Amino acid sequence: MQRIDELASISEDPAVITRTYGTGAFVEGRTLVARWMEQAGLQTRIDNIGNVRGQLLSNNANAKTLVIASHIDTVINAGKFDGPLGVIMGLDIIEHLVQQKAFLPFHIELIAFSDEEGCRFHTTYLGSKVVAGTFDVNLLTKKDNTGTSLHDVMHAMGGRGDELQHDALPANNWLGYFEIHIEQGPVLYEKNIPAAIVTAIAGQRRITITFKGVAGHAGTVPMHMRTDALCGASEFILAVEQFAKNRPHKVVATVGKLEITHAASNVIPGEVTCTLDVRSADNALLSSCYKNLQQLAEAICRQRNITMHWDLVQETKPVICDAGMNQLLAKAIMQTGFEVVELVSGAGHDAVAVSPVSPVAMLFVRCFKGISHNPLENVELKDIAAAVEVSTNFIDQLIQKYNQG
Repeated sequence: MQRIDELASISEDPAVITRTYGTGAFVEGRTLVARWMEQAGLQTRIDNIGNVRGQLLSNNANAKTLVIASHIDTVINAGKFDGPLGVIMGLDIIEHLVQQKAFLPFHIELIAFSDEEGCRFHTTYLGSKVVAGTFDVNLLTKKDNTGTSLHDVMHAMGGRGDELQHDALPANNWLGYFEIHIEQGPVLYEKNIPAAIVTAIAGQRRITITFKGVAGHAGTVPMHMRTDALCGASEFILAVEQFAKNRPHKVVATVGKLEITHAASNVIPGEVTCTLDVRSADNALLSSCYKNLQQLAEAICRQRNITMHWDLVQETKPVICDAGMNQLLAKAIMQTGFEVVELVSGAGHDAVAVSPVSPVAMLFVRCFKGISHNPLENVELKDIAAAVEVSTNFIDQLIQKYNQG
């Protein structure tokens, strides 16, 4: 908990927690985490994208690697547990193995991923995609709100774009991936249970939609002659809410951003842009909802005589967590005396980027009322202790399994 507080004290804004990719605060936080890894005796390095990576090596040089990871970047005005909790708990577990002088049948690599949230460049999983070998080098040309490219930010931190491929862990070297993360939902809080197994991670599609009507004078254009882009967007936003409400527990849909071009109190809005985020753990349902919502937007535009540009900016498929690793997690939870709870994650995690090359498992930890991406985000010390015990049991079982054969 002291480490979590120390990392949380490093921020771009002293009034809140903000540590976005490539900023001075991010670099300072990265340096602190690297120092902790070195002090634990790990072979530590910072790769080209900015991930902090610490290895605890097996005596078997040809052994595969278990990756324990989460992220250390944050959203703007964040809580202190989303991401860092998993990294620091992973460090605690590995320190325990070092103290016990455990015989490892596999390598363990602890990774503090550099950019999961995607706030600065409107991308996600930059760090984990590099490690998984799926990073798209075309992203290096993306620019932040100041016009600075991802390539330039990475280079300023000491990274090289032409070396990124060498930072990937080859697919045949992965034993598995384990991530500990706050639930970001209220189920464990309501059940008063400290931890749960993640069975799947919802797929998501993010869309930017621009509605175009005709701007006009607010006092002179009769109501029945207007083509108001904002009214069209507003109708669509409410329709999205109702659409998702009609499919409870299966899909969620959110319009999270709304921009009115050349907004003025006395001008009929002629152009409005909004975002749409659609998520489901069922890929077929996600695809059908995506099509239905696009058709819904088109119908509203036809009725209002406005036009629309629909731009899919991000897409991830649902991820099913590994059944074998989850069996060991369930056994680890039962060893601690807690009820085994299985949950689907509606939030995306670095495990999504890793899943094409490795079996993945996740442990959720209870957080206060499920609040996340918010300064009120909180995890009680007793729940951290319980999650550390579960995770330690899980790693011990993995070691026993691979030592036996």
